[in-house]
This record gives sequence, structure tokens and C-alpha cells, in this order.
Amino acid sequence: MLQTLRKAGGSLVMTVPKAFIDQNGLGEGSQVELQLLGTKMTVEVPARPRYKLASLMAEMPEGLPRAEGWDEMPGVGLEND
Repeated sequence: MLQTLRKAGGSLVMTVPKAFIDQNGLGEGSQVELQLLGTKMTVEVPARPRYKLASLMAEMPEGLPRAEGWDEMPGVGLEND
């Protein structure tokens, strides 16, 4: 895919194809990893961390206030994955 570099301030910029943005769930502010090797540049999307509710709760300090009945409430998303 041929891209044209454009001037923006003191830098040169190029656009990222919409298909790449959509395929990788990217948006404004997303970070990507650039790897340079000679005349080649590759763009990689870093793996996003996957959190489990049980792991996050285990890291909470003792003594924080808790909502009554919270532990008995059913999940509403992907908490149990």
C-alpha cells in the first residue's frame, strides 16, 4: 500500500488505513509499537491486559468500605470470564 507523507508542523505524518484501525479496535489516543529495521517499519498493536475481577478484588487493601449485598449480586458483563 503506497502512502504519501504530509507535513504537520515540524514532522512528516502518514495516515493509518481504516481497515487496520477497525481490525485492531484502535482509536484516537491508542498506542502502537513501531519497529524499524533498515528501510522497513512495522506497526504492532500491543496485547491488552486481561483482568479478572477476583484478581483485582484480591489486591484490594483490607478495611475499605464495601456495599451491602455486593458479593451476592449477579454479574452483568464479562466479570466471570
